[in-house]
Amino acid sequence: MSQFTVTGRFKTRDGFAEFEKTIDAENEDVAREHAYAQLGSQHGLKRTQIELEEVTQ
Repeated sequence: MSQFTVTGRFKTRDGFAEFEKTIDAENEDVAREHAYAQLGSQHGLKRTQIELEEVTQ
Protein backbone atom coordinates (compact mmCIF):
# COMPACT_ATOMS: atom_id res chain seq x y z
CA MET A 1 0.00 0.00 0.00
CA SER A 2 1.07 3.55 -0.66
CA GLN A 3 0.49 6.71 1.30
CA PHE A 4 -1.49 9.49 -0.37
CA THR A 5 -2.00 13.03 0.85
CA VAL A 6 -5.50 14.34 0.16
CA THR A 7 -6.13 18.08 0.43
CA GLY A 8 -9.32 20.05 0.04
CA ARG A 9 -12.04 21.81 1.96
CA PHE A 10 -15.44 21.08 3.41
CA LYS A 11 -18.50 23.14 4.21
CA THR A 12 -19.03 24.38 7.76
CA ARG A 13 -21.50 26.74 9.40
CA ASP A 14 -19.09 29.66 8.95
CA GLY A 15 -18.01 28.92 5.36
CA PHE A 16 -15.34 26.40 4.48
CA ALA A 17 -12.58 24.66 6.45
CA GLU A 18 -9.41 23.38 4.77
CA PHE A 19 -8.03 19.92 5.48
CA GLU A 20 -5.08 17.68 4.68
CA LYS A 21 -5.20 13.94 5.37
CA THR A 22 -2.65 11.19 4.86
CA ILE A 23 -4.32 7.95 3.82
CA ASP A 24 -2.94 4.47 3.17
CA ALA A 25 -4.51 3.15 -0.03
CA GLU A 26 -3.83 0.97 -3.05
CA ASN A 27 -4.33 3.76 -5.58
CA GLU A 28 -5.53 7.35 -5.97
CA ASP A 29 -9.20 6.47 -6.46
CA VAL A 30 -9.30 4.40 -3.28
CA ALA A 31 -7.63 7.27 -1.38
CA ARG A 32 -10.38 9.64 -2.59
CA GLU A 33 -13.10 7.26 -1.43
CA HIS A 34 -11.50 6.87 1.99
CA ALA A 35 -11.23 10.66 2.34
CA TYR A 36 -14.94 11.08 1.55
CA ALA A 37 -15.85 8.30 3.99
CA GLN A 38 -13.68 9.59 6.85
CA LEU A 39 -14.74 13.23 6.56
CA GLY A 40 -18.39 12.31 6.14
CA SER A 41 -18.28 10.11 9.20
CA GLN A 42 -16.35 12.51 11.43
CA HIS A 43 -18.21 15.69 10.52
CA GLY A 44 -21.60 14.43 9.38
CA LEU A 45 -21.09 15.63 5.80
CA LYS A 46 -22.39 14.46 2.47
CA ARG A 47 -20.06 14.06 -0.49
CA THR A 48 -21.47 17.19 -2.12
CA GLN A 49 -20.26 19.21 0.88
CA ILE A 50 -16.65 18.03 0.45
CA GLU A 51 -14.34 19.41 -2.25
CA LEU A 52 -11.19 17.39 -2.89
CA GLU A 53 -8.57 19.60 -4.51
CA GLU A 54 -5.51 17.38 -4.81
CA VAL A 55 -4.36 13.81 -4.24
CA THR A 56 -0.58 13.29 -4.22
CA GLN A 57 1.58 10.31 -3.45
